Amino acid sequence: MPWKETCAMDERCLMIADYRKEELSIAELSRRYGISRRTCYKWIERYEAEGFGGLEDRSHAPHDCPHRVSEATAAAVVAVRIAHPTWGPKKVQAWLDEHKPGRPWPALSTIGELFDGAGLTVSRKRKRRVPASAPFHSCVAPNDTWTVDFKGWFRTADGRRCDPLTLSDAYSRYLLRCQAVDRPDGVSVWPIFDAAFREFGLPRAMRSDNGSPFASTAAGGLSRLSVRLIKAGIVPERIAPGKPQQNGRHERFHLTLKRETADPPAANRRAQQRRFDAFRTLYNEERPHEALKQTPPSRHYRPSPRRYSGRLREPDYPDDFLIRRVRSNGEIKWRGEFVFVSQVLAGEPVGCEQTDDGIWTLHFGPIKLGLIDHRGRLYVPSRSRGDGSERTANLQAPRTQNVLPIIPV
Repeated sequence: MPWKETCAMDERCLMIADYRKEELSIAELSRRYGISRRTCYKWIERYEAEGFGGLEDRSHAPHDCPHRVSEATAAAVVAVRIAHPTWGPKKVQAWLDEHKPGRPWPALSTIGELFDGAGLTVSRKRKRRVPASAPFHSCVAPNDTWTVDFKGWFRTADGRRCDPLTLSDAYSRYLLRCQAVDRPDGVSVWPIFDAAFREFGLPRAMRSDNGSPFASTAAGGLSRLSVRLIKAGIVPERIAPGKPQQNGRHERFHLTLKRETADPPAANRRAQQRRFDAFRTLYNEERPHEALKQTPPSRHYRPSPRRYSGRLREPDYPDDFLIRRVRSNGEIKWRGEFVFVSQVLAGEPVGCEQTDDGIWTLHFGPIKLGLIDHRGRLYVPSRSRGDGSERTANLQAPRTQNVLPIIPV
């Protein structure tokens, strides 16, 4: 005959039933059910106090946890999250340490659990990201490089188009400008640059993508806006075409800007600009930045010692350079012939440097425009393909005697 299988609760009930018969002593009950007398007394006491419900297993959790987060602490953590819905546990903890010191704030995992409990966590699908390159290897101090880009236009609630231009310091992430422009062109952008230069001084370089108005298909990739930057004493830098990760810091910032200010958009452009202004103050002065060890950008930025007077000066060239002034049609005169360079440079001086093999290199300030061969033909390298190589390309001119051939790579 097989053994009867009973659960612990059944055994306790049977023991209590035998106890109520008053036929067995405590010692005999203990031996019958294979428990100690102390355990027997425990279940009898629970039965007499609570009935059969007292025979159920109880939680072993402590009645009081000394490490439990207090209601006041939890409320303070959740309040910061509500005020800044896009901030994660790291930024919330850093902000609390900075603005409310002297209190032991919870660990990051605990803060995340508080967000979950308050229903403030939004799960997002993970995306596979391409590893970003490091184009800022020479950016070791504030104002070494500024980065600029348009966030991407959207419409405010009244249906009007809004084009935000953002300008930031690559080293400190300090947001210098965040402003909606009338049009995404050089005419609208330059006054913003001019105001930033007057307030913060001049950077050594300005990094942008290859789009208008920052670049063009002209010689050297120069646009009228980049020509003005050179005349202000700034070197224009451009990422490789199709390589936004080379300006990854600025691209990632735009995601934060959208979440904080344009999701959803404001009622009109004026209200949207007020959001941009408030965000810029918060981003620079309060918002912890993970790349800056959870400190705000304002602690790492200082204005440039290169002050800006507002004057634009023509580039200086070494004494051994030949200087040619670009005509209104984009041509220069070279050994009795006319060579088309770029209408973007109309009225500007370009420098010609002779190499050892008799080829002349054409420059505008720090930018190399192309090569003039023995027959007076100009070869202009096209934009980089992103793999470190370059391709020479035809330069289309409105009229010129010197057709630019394509050199095989």
